[in-house]
Amino acid sequence: MIGTRKGQRDGDAMAAAGDLTAFLDKGSRFEGKLAFDGHVRLNGEFKGEIRAEGTLIVGEGARIEAQIAVDTLVVSGTIVGDIVARSRIEMHAPARVTGNITTPVLVVDEGSVFDGQCHMERVREADASRGAPRPVDALPAAEDAPSRVDA
Repeated sequence: MIGTRKGQRDGDAMAAAGDLTAFLDKGSRFEGKLAFDGHVRLNGEFKGEIRAEGTLIVGEGARIEAQIAVDTLVVSGTIVGDIVARSRIEMHAPARVTGNITTPVLVVDEGSVFDGQCHMERVREADASRGAPRPVDALPAAEDAPSRVDA
């Protein structure tokens, strides 16, 4: 992985470098909404909603029940909830993720568990395609449509 020493995970490298914006350690519990820019590491328990322009690191032993929207997610703990990651999601053993994810890049290490649906597309493209009318939506209503279609 970019910028790490052999055997060192991205989340560990950021934490060691002191680049963290916030940190919730083991034995801590928080319920509510978390919004941040930068890098946040959660090693405790969190329940609620997480929105960020940055990286969320979920440490081994952490338990997160949340709807998550971040740039990058690095998981070694447990997450229950839907996740949207604009850049990437990395799951390192013994990670456990239960919920649906949308991300352009998904890395799942051996020993990690993922239970849900995965949509591998750029998030901004996914938002645009979901909001854009589908071809069937552009057709006239049934009462305005011709009674016969020529092939």
